[in-house]
Amino acid sequence: MVCCVPRLAANVDAMCRSIHTLHNFEPAASDDEVHAAALQYVRKISGSTKPSKANTEVFDRAVAEIAHITQHMLEDLVATAPPKDREVEAAKAKERSARRFAIA
Repeated sequence: MVCCVPRLAANVDAMCRSIHTLHNFEPAASDDEVHAAALQYVRKISGSTKPSKANTEVFDRAVAEIAHITQHMLEDLVATAPPKDREVEAAKAKERSARRFAIA
């Protein structure tokens, strides 16, 4: 899910760091993972991490609807590559982070 407006034309593929790819994993993304991605998306586009009392219903409804449609999309997507292993991908991400931030 792309959620961040690119700051520069060259940065078209920018994504929020909190939203992770959920497609083509074994096992498939859980409802909690889909909900978390929807919540991060709604937080980003609304500009708030916690809505006011007046906007709570709208905020919660948006999260539920986005999670629902995201789950349908993930179910309908076709993958030609074999499913990715969550542990392997997590290890790769940890290694990239260590290199990026020079953590030993």
